[in-house]
Amino acid sequence: MTEKTNISRIKIRFLIAGLGEAEGELVRFLAPRSIDAIIRKLPFEGRAALWKEEVYFELPVKLGKEKAKSTVGEGTIAFWPMGSALCIFFGQSQPYSPVSILGKITKNLKLFKQVKSGNTIKVELLV
Repeated sequence: MTEKTNISRIKIRFLIAGLGEAEGELVRFLAPRSIDAIIRKLPFEGRAALWKEEVYFELPVKLGKEKAKSTVGEGTIAFWPMGSALCIFFGQSQPYSPVSILGKITKNLKLFKQVKSGNTIKVELLV
């Protein structure tokens, strides 16, 4: 473990092709099974899709709901079981169906407002 990673809070980076990078933090107690499964698959990348003020992309994991919520705040990182997708809520949007909250964007949330459908987003551990 490095200084930036500890057991309960995992720092991640989003590399958005042609736009730049943002950082986030996964908070294990919010959805421990989901976060563990996602971390085991890092790094991965997907093609962005948009819904309201949300960017999402399919993940290489299939998970059920874990402490699912129907409302989220701006900057929330969540897993959407129905679409096997990682979601970043960059505005006042709410999920299409309940999501498992994973954490928050900690740096450069505004970058997600520039994402276009089809942009490649790579997610990796921040070390």
